[in-house]
Amino acid sequence: MKRLLVTGGCGFIGSNFIRLVMKERPGYSVVNLDKLSYSGNPENLRDLAQNTRYTFVKGDICDKKLVAKVMSRVDAVVHFAAETHVDRSIAGADEFLKTNILGTASLLEASRACGIKRFVHMSTDEVYGSLAKGKADEEHRLEPNSPYSASKAGGDLLVRSFRVTHKHPAMIIRCTNNYGPYQFPEKVIPLFVTNLLEGKTVPLYGQGRNRRDWIFVEDACRAVLLVLEKGKPGEIYNVGSDHERSNLQLTRAILKELGRGEDMIRRVADRPGHDFRYALNFNKLRKLGFKPRWSFEEGLRTTVGWYVANEWWWLPLKKDKFTVK
Repeated sequence: MKRLLVTGGCGFIGSNFIRLVMKERPGYSVVNLDKLSYSGNPENLRDLAQNTRYTFVKGDICDKKLVAKVMSRVDAVVHFAAETHVDRSIAGADEFLKTNILGTASLLEASRACGIKRFVHMSTDEVYGSLAKGKADEEHRLEPNSPYSASKAGGDLLVRSFRVTHKHPAMIIRCTNNYGPYQFPEKVIPLFVTNLLEGKTVPLYGQGRNRRDWIFVEDACRAVLLVLEKGKPGEIYNVGSDHERSNLQLTRAILKELGRGEDMIRRVADRPGHDFRYALNFNKLRKLGFKPRWSFEEGLRTTVGWYVANEWWWLPLKKDKFTVK
């Protein structure tokens, strides 16, 4: 397993994963298939553009002919490509259904036809729905509450069906909230950090009581690589960090890192159907050898510092690709 196809590799997690693989697996080569939608940014990997072990292919995972062509050149697949922003899915679900379900089906069919040896499908903790208490393990029922999470659950079920019907060598990863460098600034941490750097307020939903577990992206990418290399086909692996925080706690931590006060918080109407809490039991992944390396404090400090130092990267995105209300 030395030739990887990474879908959505110009996105946040995908680009960090490719960089990790290129650094720590010198025997691997990577084909990155990305259609460069609004959140796919080739600047994320510009330092690898001349690397002979890295190939970029612009294209859509729903393009079956293109997918079949690139699939024939690889041994394994790591599937990150997805529409991911909950607010955008509430505004319109069509692109989420197309990419997250039909795109996944396209990859599964092509990988089956090409005899791919390992297939990792990146999903989300949001498919489990909101938890009042406790943590969801991999057997927890699926209760998606947004069009985004419903589309990801649909992709998960397709993967399961290919495993049962075709003995497909696929594995599913359900990961908690990622943060770190190169995250598109519509997501809460980069949005809040860059707003503050621009002298703007930060829009906090409701009272900020909703809770999430936060994992630094490098830890998440190490978990993906571990599952790719050592995971058991047909299994689901939760990825967490046990760094649960309320949105208000998260906001205060960001304000503290940047030396700003709570007068910079702007309360906004809550998101429709806003899940209160996500939390994962990831003991199965621990047994595989996973242990997060980054504390929340160290990861957040590193992330804030990266956005402070890389205005060239995020400022054009905020000006050109979306409007912050």
